[in-house]
Amino acid sequence: MHSPTVDSPPRTPAPTAAVRAAVALVVPSVLLLALVALSWDPLMDLDGDIARTTHEWAVDEPDVTQTARILTDWVWDPWTMRALATATVLWLIIRRSAWRPALWLGAATLLGTLLQQGMKAAVGRERPVWPDPVDSAHYAAFPSGHAMTAAVVCGLLLWLLHLYGAGRVLWRIAVTLAAVSVVGVGLTRVWTGVHWPTDVLGGWLLGALTVALTVVAYERWPAPSADAPQRPLAEQEHR
Repeated sequence: MHSPTVDSPPRTPAPTAAVRAAVALVVPSVLLLALVALSWDPLMDLDGDIARTTHEWAVDEPDVTQTARILTDWVWDPWTMRALATATVLWLIIRRSAWRPALWLGAATLLGTLLQQGMKAAVGRERPVWPDPVDSAHYAAFPSGHAMTAAVVCGLLLWLLHLYGAGRVLWRIAVTLAAVSVVGVGLTRVWTGVHWPTDVLGGWLLGALTVALTVVAYERWPAPSADAPQRPLAEQEHR
């Protein structure tokens, strides 16, 4: 005589990479925000030492500084990044009829902008002031809007490429350009003396956290089957 089978309890779904990334980013983001808001002396001293040294280099290397200004004020400017996101939204809608990813990209980019402006107003950190400035910027310092916007837009575009199955060559090019852009814009903000290093670090962390939370929300929100990703980009490359 067989004993009756007992149904095993349902398993909790394993956390996705986006969930793990979001959890890992929350602690350093909140910790850095708290230390900056409280003006923790060791961190402020380190910020000042790095900023002063970098500014001396910027003054002594005018050609490098001019290149940094062009990159930070034009190539990697937040408005350039937002224009890139807007162009991608239009491409998703017009070429692929992918309203859902397009709306998520647009909403997340807008959310990132509102979040950074809100934090700037709440923290109210002063920017570096130099007797011989090489560039200027407005609004409060923390977090760096340039660094955060680049992280949000580049991170979301990489997510979309992954979502639509980009080919290996396109993926490698995109990752390289994204990494250069995100790291590069952060370095130029410190080099031109308009941000403290922790402003940039905060922008990177909060931007990455925004991307991770966006992906988590996208994965949790039920999608109509008609709006699922269509033909992979890898297949498009060979048409």
